[in-house]
Amino acid sequence: MNPVRPHSPAARALVLVAGLAAAWLPVRGQAPVPASVPGTFAQNPIVYFVMTDRFYDGDPSNDHSYGRQREKDPKDDVGTFHGGDLKGLTLKLKEGWFRKLGVNALWITAPYEQIHGWVVGGREEFRHYAYHGYYALDYTVLDKNMGTPEDLRELVDTAHSQGIRILFDVVMNHPGYLDLQTAHDLHVNVLWPGWEKATIKNYHSFIDYNSDAWADWWGRDWVRAGLPGYIDGGRNDLTMQIAFLPDFRTESSKLVKLPKFLHDKPDTKAVDLPDTTVRGYLIKWLTDWVREYGIDGFRCDTVKHVEPEAWAALKDQATKALAEFKAKNPSRKVDDAPFWMVGEYWGAGPEKHKMTRYGFDAMINFEFQGDADEFAKPEKLFSQYARIQAGKPVHMLNYLSSHDTSLFDRTKLIEGGAALLLAPGGVQIFYGDETARPAGYKPRTDPQQATRSDMNWANPDEKVLAFWRKLGTFRERHCALAVGEHKQISEKPYAFSRVDGATGDRVVVALDATGPVTLPVAGVFLEGETLEDAYTGRTTVVAGGKVTVQAGGVVLLERVKTGAH
Repeated sequence: MNPVRPHSPAARALVLVAGLAAAWLPVRGQAPVPASVPGTFAQNPIVYFVMTDRFYDGDPSNDHSYGRQREKDPKDDVGTFHGGDLKGLTLKLKEGWFRKLGVNALWITAPYEQIHGWVVGGREEFRHYAYHGYYALDYTVLDKNMGTPEDLRELVDTAHSQGIRILFDVVMNHPGYLDLQTAHDLHVNVLWPGWEKATIKNYHSFIDYNSDAWADWWGRDWVRAGLPGYIDGGRNDLTMQIAFLPDFRTESSKLVKLPKFLHDKPDTKAVDLPDTTVRGYLIKWLTDWVREYGIDGFRCDTVKHVEPEAWAALKDQATKALAEFKAKNPSRKVDDAPFWMVGEYWGAGPEKHKMTRYGFDAMINFEFQGDADEFAKPEKLFSQYARIQAGKPVHMLNYLSSHDTSLFDRTKLIEGGAALLLAPGGVQIFYGDETARPAGYKPRTDPQQATRSDMNWANPDEKVLAFWRKLGTFRERHCALAVGEHKQISEKPYAFSRVDGATGDRVVVALDATGPVTLPVAGVFLEGETLEDAYTGRTTVVAGGKVTVQAGGVVLLERVKTGAH
């Protein structure tokens, strides 16, 4: 054979062809291209929402901080603090609980200090404490039930070492009520004698609602409260008092000083700031957690009840704070990705939301819970969500269960888990969906309390857990599931492909598939390519544009990992 001159057109053509062959033809012992592409966090968020108090008690010594007590009867105990804390989360991180689910972000309930005591829950049904983190008292210090600064630092560092981000639940719309115990502890003199013996039925009779001492609480410049000397709540989304909670005046341009109770509070980190508004204080307090501990993102509560400009300002300052933390602590960060923010805008669906123009990377999708219940027609769900999500980054965060709505049918968590973990968009796992955590006691006038039961560590549903772990870790390896182009490739069994053209990540998934199953994969995988079914661990080779697998109910096809087989 005559040698081809190195710089001739024929030589260049041979080099090009050889290069393509090297890129695509299998090399023994390794995959020709990356077996999986997790993508950036913004392209493939898998967020585990944990109600810290109801998850795991890592430090029983802090269970009764501020004099908080539990109740003997479950119907009375539904609204108390149950003992879960930051140290408990760290212990479960170290056990690998979250990594085994493919989780890459942990959303925790607000850990900063809450009101100390209880208020009347439901319609005089139970004592309602701030175990959920939505009754803030002091944004600058940790609630003692949650733990210590050292506990928080260890939690964040442990999560970061596993590639898991920490997201705080934050509220800018309202602080908590002034309960009897907090009024006593902070010397806000609005209590009548004998308040310590108050019951659910006579609670309000021990509070002087006409007292001028209410001014020693947040004060009229800080909140709308409908109390002596305060402005009443308004009639629109931005100024109304939700559930009679005091409404922060974040829209006000008036410069303010610290409220008297906070100024006098001995353990607060809050200080008077020059030329600062209510919004400015809240943003400073919230972003200080980012600056000090490296918090990676916020889940923002009651988004529709705060003016968009406030959220945009929060995102801007939080982004700067996280960059500052990473510059000072390069060994403690996950990566160099910017601060991430997701919002709870009640009723929002999967479509890209208007609030993404005001700092939000994604919004919680309230429609998915109902959509997943119709999983008998998965193609309708997946193709619809693929069209809506189209492109990057992820702009919707889907969930099956929620603390604000209901728990998904506990007998359908295999089907529901498949819908959630295979759908385009982002994933929000509610703690205990992976173990079939049963609902707790359901108060007649506040049924959402039932969604917040204690994690069922003693009796998890092992079948459900194994299923969620397989699908969760598969999803974590493949950004194509979140943002890839979706295509149905088989009707019986139902199968689809997802391909992300930018990264080359690609998967084929089949549902309701058992026994020997043949699937068409031409155009997704190459002829002769070795694939693995991540559900069973079995391998197969593409022949004639098809693969045959011994299916175990679900098929999760991906390229064989580098160095495997």
